Amino acid sequence: MNTFELDEKYIAHTYKRFPVEIVSGQGSLVRDVDGKEYIDMGSGIAVTSFGVADEAWIRAVEDQIHRVQHMSNLYYTAPCARLARALCEKTGMARVFFSNSGAEANECAIKAARKWAAETKGPACSTIVTLENSFHGRTLTTLAATGQEHYHELYQPLTPGFAHIPAGDLDALRALCKADTVAAVLIECVQGEGGVVPLDPAFATALESFLREKNILLMVDEVQTGNGRSGALYAYMRYGLHPDVVSTAKGLAGGLPLGATLLSDRLKDIFSYGDHGSTFGGNPVAAAAALSIVDRLTPDFLQSVAAKGELLRELFTGAPGIESVSGLGLMLGLKTVRPAAQVVADCMARGVLCLTAKDKVRLLPALNIPEDLLRRAAGVILEVVKE
Repeated sequence: MNTFELDEKYIAHTYKRFPVEIVSGQGSLVRDVDGKEYIDMGSGIAVTSFGVADEAWIRAVEDQIHRVQHMSNLYYTAPCARLARALCEKTGMARVFFSNSGAEANECAIKAARKWAAETKGPACSTIVTLENSFHGRTLTTLAATGQEHYHELYQPLTPGFAHIPAGDLDALRALCKADTVAAVLIECVQGEGGVVPLDPAFATALESFLREKNILLMVDEVQTGNGRSGALYAYMRYGLHPDVVSTAKGLAGGLPLGATLLSDRLKDIFSYGDHGSTFGGNPVAAAAALSIVDRLTPDFLQSVAAKGELLRELFTGAPGIESVSGLGLMLGLKTVRPAAQVVADCMARGVLCLTAKDKVRLLPALNIPEDLLRRAAGVILEVVKE
């Protein structure tokens, strides 16, 4: 049986896969089982931050594998501690909890907010408010947090205690807060799965001001937007926000599973022994991989990410077949005249791998993609969208 047949027989049918088997690659070029080469404009959905088979990443992972691949969190390991320090020093946050994924990072954020609110305001204060069109994960709790009804339909009853408001509607939040049961508001600065839709900066500023006035936590989901993707270390920095909790994952470890929940000074002691835990969270190999990523996210490098994002925006804005361009940095959405799914399929046939997000073509290339490959990929997309 070939890979397609094995997958069909033995793997749960949760993914509508493209008929391509990727077997190798280097940087932003990947090859399929037949030897065809593709420019990767998706990077594993914003995961392989420095591309495929990145040498610095490989060295970090190999070095740690030869030392110890896993220890329980009953013991100390240096990569975990060093990564926590790097994240705190780069963000000004106080402490970090490590998990395995974005959904788990958001679960931790929700638990932290509810524990803080219960201790500060009383157990009735437990509601987490999110925005309509948001996406926060696929566990029952993070599905409940997700502001898209079609994700809820198959899995009722979901975890209670969540409310959703339209992005930009501060009056809706004010109305919810009259009962004094809101513990926190969780936002994405760019709604990735919702169609690569950036949050209005004026609303973000007004939201933070209102939450400070009401002593309600501001939490930012940086699962997809984080770790350099927006052209800043975290997208909230581009908005001038000062969150109490930040969740992140995807590109953090460059291809290994790792989630992180960053806690501000006011929440740094919210968890005590036994309050939360993770078997694999902070795994030394994943942490070593993440250090090889985070250490390279310097101000100069992040400026290059922002510049590449602006280059793509200039190439696509107003081009035939493209109605609009949205996003930040190297996280862009193209509203195309042709159906997005057809554009992606035609680009793949011509050697460029893209993604979709709702009705848009979504681009999430490696942060270090060379400009010549970026222009080549853009050229293919521009040809496909006008056909």
